[in-house]
Amino acid sequence: MRIDDLDSSTRSQRTIARTASVTGCGYWSGRDVRVVFRSAPVDAGVTFVRADLVSCPRIPAVVERRIDAPRRTVLAGDGATVEMVEHILAALAGLRIDNCEVWVDAAEMPGCDGSSLQFVEALLEAGVVAQSAPCRVLHVRETVRLGDDECWIEARPALRPGLTLQYRLDYGPASVIGRQTLSVAVTPESFQKELCSSRTFLLRSEAEWLRSQGLAGHARYSDLLVFGDDGPIGNTLRYPDECVRHKLLDLVGDLALAGGPINGHVVAYRSGHHLNAELVRTLIAEQASRGQGRLQIA
Repeated sequence: MRIDDLDSSTRSQRTIARTASVTGCGYWSGRDVRVVFRSAPVDAGVTFVRADLVSCPRIPAVVERRIDAPRRTVLAGDGATVEMVEHILAALAGLRIDNCEVWVDAAEMPGCDGSSLQFVEALLEAGVVAQSAPCRVLHVRETVRLGDDECWIEARPALRPGLTLQYRLDYGPASVIGRQTLSVAVTPESFQKELCSSRTFLLRSEAEWLRSQGLAGHARYSDLLVFGDDGPIGNTLRYPDECVRHKLLDLVGDLALAGGPINGHVVAYRSGHHLNAELVRTLIAEQASRGQGRLQIA
């Protein structure tokens, strides 16, 4: 059975068959880092392990460990942090890998090409195997909306088994990025085809500001999408609407902080990492208020 044939609401839990690794450089820090994916037992979830620190602190990939940071998702625990984890989390969630240890030798994850593609390729090479326990799922039972008119995110009961997403990107009609909208039913097949290779993007003015702050000074235009007045500088788009696809990629990674798959329909308008995570917190709190566990066996 292929992993894209399975429904997240009825399937077994899964992990990887063999160890896999990815090396690269952090966008913010400029430090080299090696990521090693290792299999994990049933109900372990996803855990980051800082192998470069003496105590090898373990940081579960759950929303309670998230701390606010600009333009990225950061987790903290036991005196350590892991940063820019959203693309790794998206790769694992997009491929429906429930249990995995992610060993790293630096705080910031490799930027690679600004997408999840290299992580996906490594995980697929390692192989995905079913485990002897049913998957636990967070079900959206009623509509929840957060944010305001400028940016918002809403979770609704599922249109179909599994997770469906819609993102509305709006930089205004005068921007080179403009307005883009895309809906995706997230399966391993659609994630690989539609989302995993979409790259981080920003405007040239944003890139220049970051460099003025001493950040991302080593990153080149070819490393991600930097938009000038006429489009990407020194780069070409993989999709005409690559920007909204990357927003959906980030959303997959942020929603993975639920600690397991979500069964529901999520619509976002100009939402970012902070608001995405707040939706996860709200869904978990609402499920707890109904006297149910965080995740349920479907």
